[in-house]
Amino acid sequence: MKSSESRAFNAGRNPFVQELKFTTAEKIKIGLMSVTVFPVRLLLMFFFMLLAWPFAFVASLGRSEFAVEPQSWWRRLVDVCMRVIMRTMWFCGGFHWIRVKGECVLPSQAPILAMAPHSTYFDAIPVTRTMCSTVAKLESRSIPVWGTLISYIRPVFVFRSAQDSRKKTVEEIKRRARSGGEWPQIGIFPEGTCTNRSGLIRFKAGAFLPGLPVQPVVLRYPNSLDTVTWTWQGPGALKVLWLTLCQPHNAVEIEYLPVYAPSQEEREDPALFANNVRKIMAKALQLPLIDLSFEDRDISMSRGEVQIFDPSSLLEFNRSACRLGLRAQSTDAALEELARRARKLQGERLALEDFAHFLDLPVTDTLTQAHGLFDQEDGRVDIRHFVIALSTVHRPSASMETLKLAFKVATFTSEPGLERTRVASH
Repeated sequence: MKSSESRAFNAGRNPFVQELKFTTAEKIKIGLMSVTVFPVRLLLMFFFMLLAWPFAFVASLGRSEFAVEPQSWWRRLVDVCMRVIMRTMWFCGGFHWIRVKGECVLPSQAPILAMAPHSTYFDAIPVTRTMCSTVAKLESRSIPVWGTLISYIRPVFVFRSAQDSRKKTVEEIKRRARSGGEWPQIGIFPEGTCTNRSGLIRFKAGAFLPGLPVQPVVLRYPNSLDTVTWTWQGPGALKVLWLTLCQPHNAVEIEYLPVYAPSQEEREDPALFANNVRKIMAKALQLPLIDLSFEDRDISMSRGEVQIFDPSSLLEFNRSACRLGLRAQSTDAALEELARRARKLQGERLALEDFAHFLDLPVTDTLTQAHGLFDQEDGRVDIRHFVIALSTVHRPSASMETLKLAFKVATFTSEPGLERTRVASH
């Protein structure tokens, strides 16, 4: 049975897709602004970014990555100058008034700010307002000017090509969060990716692993024409910048919700902690919860020779596969090997224990759930259906490759439970 969150996705907009439609009047306005206001705004924003660079550079000299230096008078002065410069930069970009509700608490009260929905690079506005730390790619540190500005806020750098990167990132977040307010607050976008703000997708657990109080921060862009959204399908980064700077005024609202202190159960279960905070933020935003995550975006946006007609069942399977670690291991070669082993079984149907043995996994609740998705009400599954579903979530846009794999495994005949696992296509 589909959950209410799944129905919210099926009935509404895909959160990873942004479509813009302009009226004739809007097109004329953008055309006039493009040759008058846009170039001036762009130059001014770049000027103030360059102006901030020497302040950030000087303040970053002699810093340790593992300790916070005393806040001397000149560092406090630099911090004030940085905030004024960045606020002026946003003003030049058309963000004339930034409406703020609530109050940002001290790091000792809530070491982590959970910000959502994350929909654009303009979400840097609340970051520059408080100068809180963020999580950033290590490569961003080497970008001229921008890398120095990023380093100033002491981000937690992620080196994604390293195998233990996620573990080190989580440990560093925990270390800073448990410093008793010694380190700056860490601003984290728990959705882990940009959406179109049509709802809140599932939160990643990273911000909630320390088990400490967090302050939810909700972001709104109440503009009649949404030019700021930058997500996976829609206007690119440069087009978003151009269209936004061509608007007479860009409204943004930042609301600091009351600090959320986790219960003992939530401290022991970060996923529960994350979901309860998400519910509070969705209520404040008056948005639905969407049962999708960053890992589901390719399935929900799939395009190919044979498109996925209804992704809801595959999304449920994808979550199980991720929890079992099968997605991380799913390479083309691994899928071919699974298909070869499945073909050897010649259609033999597997009970739960045999299913676990085939995948070399222990019997867990998650594995039982995955087995149940393919169970044709007799406690057994055809492993070929599982392999094809795994291939589909591994490469949702390469549907022809999955079809080739299906023919290698076997030619299916019509069976009562087959439609539950076959890719519905048109």
